[in-house]
Amino acid sequence: MQNSPPAINLEDVRLTLNSVAGPVNILNGVSLAIPAGQTVALLGPSGSGKSSLLMVAAGLETATGGRVTVAGTDITRMGEDNLARFRRGRVGIVFQSFHLIPTMTALENVAVPLELNGVDSAFDRAREELTAVGLGARTDHYPGQLSGGEQQRVALARAIAPRPAVLFADEPTGNLDGATGREISDLLFALHTRAQATLFLVTHEEALARRCQRIVRLNDGRIVADESVAA
Repeated sequence: MQNSPPAINLEDVRLTLNSVAGPVNILNGVSLAIPAGQTVALLGPSGSGKSSLLMVAAGLETATGGRVTVAGTDITRMGEDNLARFRRGRVGIVFQSFHLIPTMTALENVAVPLELNGVDSAFDRAREELTAVGLGARTDHYPGQLSGGEQQRVALARAIAPRPAVLFADEPTGNLDGATGREISDLLFALHTRAQATLFLVTHEEALARRCQRIVRLNDGRIVADESVAA
């Protein structure tokens, strides 16, 4: 709907971190509005602030200036506990490193966060999501028994299982070989379509970025280009 608020709205966002050499400006006044359901790729060289911008937008890092609104909620000044509660069910996150719990099976890695969020039939939903990512026969395997691509599939299932409004992905193919990376990319976009979630993707791969509807380029903590991608 045209009058719907943006799924992600960043207003003059700044991030300054302290270092031994003094304050380091990571983000320098970033303003960005992403409509609900849009797929957006964030491109930029190493050190440009891409991952930091995703972390701020996902509520995993607190901006030192500006305003951050996600799924209609101003999260700018929320404390860690409130941010954790806010992310439950609203935000899904996939990282380059899979962040699976090694002592839990694939099924448990997806189901336990759902249980903690009070989702009914958490294990049934987890099994459904693992089947959707092609791991229906691997639900009882531990991360150490799975390939890198399979572990990332589990991470995708875990991120999408709560039916989030916004899906963040930070270099989701970065630890994978080319063929496996393409499979994970295909799966990521298929899951986005099925969930009708907004997708905010950080990548250094131009080809992957061009699968999104929009490409935002970042350099030195500033947006330097914002373009629509032809269908």
